[in-house]
Amino acid sequence: MNFNFKEIATATMVLFAVIDIVGSIPIIISLKEKSGTIKSGRASIIAAIVLIVFLFIGEKILSLIGINVFEFAVAGSFILFFIALEMILGIKLFKQSESNLEMATVFPIAFPIVAGPGSLTSLLSLRAEFSLENIIVAILINVVVVFIVLRTSGSLQRFLGKNGIAIIEKIFGVILLAIAVKLFTSNIQELFN
Repeated sequence: MNFNFKEIATATMVLFAVIDIVGSIPIIISLKEKSGTIKSGRASIIAAIVLIVFLFIGEKILSLIGINVFEFAVAGSFILFFIALEMILGIKLFKQSESNLEMATVFPIAFPIVAGPGSLTSLLSLRAEFSLENIIVAILINVVVVFIVLRTSGSLQRFLGKNGIAIIEKIFGVILLAIAVKLFTSNIQELFN
């Protein structure tokens, strides 16, 4: 085992910025209101499993089905785009099935908010630079942060109030839209190169 604090810190910060769980608080609160409950532990564990499994076999899975990383990122940018539209315009594109309200824990919280195209693509980039054990530690640190944010979202909701949440939701909706556009433009260029 070759643990390197600098590699762990760098990988943690990269994943924290890409996952942007703090920026996703309005989405989490909105989903909690729609579905009634979100299982913080379950969402965190599912996200951790997806991220760690993708770290080991992600590129092989994508190449097996004939998709490269850039195509994967472009597809993921569309998901982020539609989530951002929901936040900004106050429209409902993601229809939560009344028969399965617990699905919000898995989709869209575990995937694509936490283990989304940005974080999965970042993992493939990090793997080229850092040791696997350091990236796994970075994933686990981020999953703990995700768990804390998911667990305290109710308290944050009470603290911010409905108007505060609405304002933050619009602001982060625009930021998420910008991230989606950036993810799309940077990867669509790579597809045509």
